[in-house]
Amino acid sequence: MRKSYLFGALAVAAVAIAAISCTEQKQEPQGLVIEKQGVFSSGGRVTEAIPGEYDPTQNWLDQERKGTTTHVDHANTMYQIPAGGSGTPMVFLHGYGQTRTGWQSTPDGREGWSDLFLKKGYSVFLVDQPRRGAAGATEQIVNDPGDVANGKFNVGEQAWYTHFRIGRVAPERYEGSQFPEGDEALEEFFCQMTPNTGNYDEPLFGKALTAVLKDVQTMTGRKSIYVTHSQGGRVGWATDTDNMAAIIAVEPGFAPEVGSDTYKKFVAAKVPMLFLFGDYIENGPEDIQSTGFWKMVLQQCRDFAKQYNADGGDATVIYLPEKQIFGNSHFMFQERNNAEIADLVAEWLKEHNL
Repeated sequence: MRKSYLFGALAVAAVAIAAISCTEQKQEPQGLVIEKQGVFSSGGRVTEAIPGEYDPTQNWLDQERKGTTTHVDHANTMYQIPAGGSGTPMVFLHGYGQTRTGWQSTPDGREGWSDLFLKKGYSVFLVDQPRRGAAGATEQIVNDPGDVANGKFNVGEQAWYTHFRIGRVAPERYEGSQFPEGDEALEEFFCQMTPNTGNYDEPLFGKALTAVLKDVQTMTGRKSIYVTHSQGGRVGWATDTDNMAAIIAVEPGFAPEVGSDTYKKFVAAKVPMLFLFGDYIENGPEDIQSTGFWKMVLQQCRDFAKQYNADGGDATVIYLPEKQIFGNSHFMFQERNNAEIADLVAEWLKEHNL
């Protein structure tokens, strides 16, 4: 489909997003300056025209919409390029039930990873995958039982709270938890969750994100550092490697199966990978089934990395407690020590000249 770029009022020569600090009687901006920002769409398709002749005199009043088409199943990306930065792009893809909102802030209102990496000089591209958030247009409205049951939103906040390892039962948090405290923060966290508008289609989403990375390369002249989270990790493996400089997989759910076509694709491209896992996995409650799931995922990613490295790749798995970083859940990038973990990622990127 033809790409659409929405700049207009969003594209600015320089936008100061600054926290003002007072030193004596002089005020100095202590923030970041955005050189350029905007929103664009990638991938997707245009539906076949509904049979019949379009009648401009009736337009939207024609309930059959004869002769009309719709753009569907594209990704939507908001981007910011900092002034004076390296220009190296980081593309962020959310996980299940999430949108790009999760990268932009934290439940208690602190800076999210998008601002933290902008301040480190990276350009930030925040994606809503097809059939989610700002990319919700699709031809077949959702009938996925994971999202909708009997016509009602079925996200299950309490169930996800436990599965995400924030605590055993909301609003209780595990001892030493880094998740922001208080009812207000928890309300904010739950409010960022949203359903799919259409069924989950991994190959389709992979094609859309392939188009996003290609568009970012066209805009910046560089391959992208691709940051995925949770279910977004699955889409990450389904994305072509042509415009991928590295993958940062935050608790991706699984790594590619060794020996699979997907595995061979990444080995051939020599894409360096960093896997990040939070706390309460090896020491999680044994009676909660999710503990076994996360143990399995962590071990599978470790096994993958061992073989990937043996086959000439470059993969690192970091289980944060082994770095003496404790208390993190599945949403480490939104928690109280998110800046510390961003620094850990930045250190790995620097080691890889990214």
